Amino acid sequence: MPHYEFFCKACKKTFSKIMTMAEHEAEKASCPHCGSQEVEQRWSAFSAVTSKKSA
Repeated sequence: MPHYEFFCKACKKTFSKIMTMAEHEAEKASCPHCGSQEVEQRWSAFSAVTSKKSA
């Protein structure tokens, strides 16, 4: 499941949330610290788990 990072403009804190792509498109994230919906999505690292090992 994708991991999204957000920044709250109200309390100036960064938080992350695991959501399906459908949830991300359908609902606006709210800050778990202050409850504000004045949040902006931040770029985050992408990782994938595979069965092959690196050389």
